[in-house]
Amino acid sequence: MTTTRADRTARAAADYNTTDHAKKYRSTAGSQPEVDEGLKQRCLADLDEHGYTIVENVLDPDIVANIRSTVDPLFVHDGGRNAFEGYRTRRLYSPLDDTDVLDPIVEHPLALGLLDEIFEPNYLLSQLQVIDIAPEEKAQGLHVDDLFYAWPRPRPALGAATIFAIDDFTPDNGATVVIPGSHRWDDHFPTDDEQSRAIPAVMPAGSMLFFLGTTWHGGGANHTDRSRMCVTAQYCRPWCRPQENFSLSVSPERVARSSEHVQRLLGYSIHPPFMGFVRGMHPKRLLEPLETA
Repeated sequence: MTTTRADRTARAAADYNTTDHAKKYRSTAGSQPEVDEGLKQRCLADLDEHGYTIVENVLDPDIVANIRSTVDPLFVHDGGRNAFEGYRTRRLYSPLDDTDVLDPIVEHPLALGLLDEIFEPNYLLSQLQVIDIAPEEKAQGLHVDDLFYAWPRPRPALGAATIFAIDDFTPDNGATVVIPGSHRWDDHFPTDDEQSRAIPAVMPAGSMLFFLGTTWHGGGANHTDRSRMCVTAQYCRPWCRPQENFSLSVSPERVARSSEHVQRLLGYSIHPPFMGFVRGMHPKRLLEPLETA
């Protein structure tokens, strides 16, 4: 078969667009510890059918207790600025620069294993928050997390999120509610009937709710006398703009002492062939003086 110039050009273009040009710092995507394949496949099936999955007890109780005791003093405000944030909901934005206690959540092997299956390699951390819903908080408005990417639905998810329960999630204390199957919808807002199908993500402390950015969900109302805390880490495809500008909110010194996975998720990585470079070079070169200091 004769190879035409067009064939050679197309082949060269494909090679250029899929080859990691970095020499010193190769991608570490997919190198996290392996997880049980049966569990991962169950989660992927849940995501395909329902748009979310719940896995109980993925964090040791000691880690959960350490997270609570470490982040609680870091809150500055007693409530949010609007109804969406929650007037009786404490939120801690971009806590990575204040503590490394949340790193096990950001780079949790099961979460990364699922992200490896649904996104291209070198996906990014889009946002990290600690959320504490106080008593008498009202239900948050239902929403989808990747709505700000202006691409009509139905479509593949451009983002995905984890919610790790620091307290037990119950139907009464503000457990996140999700609408099963809503990840397949078009752009319409849920009807009253569809909203009535929302169910609480009931799970014990230390568990993980993982859902697609196209799944309708929201924080529940807290009818109890105790607050309900969680940590949410959101991710996006490597060519999407993250919600949080981590290059400004997380210091290079903090990044330099982070794991390879956290560095990659914060954008100190290359999406082939060169998306994310700094002055034509791999961004991890900026960390070299800090790592040797």
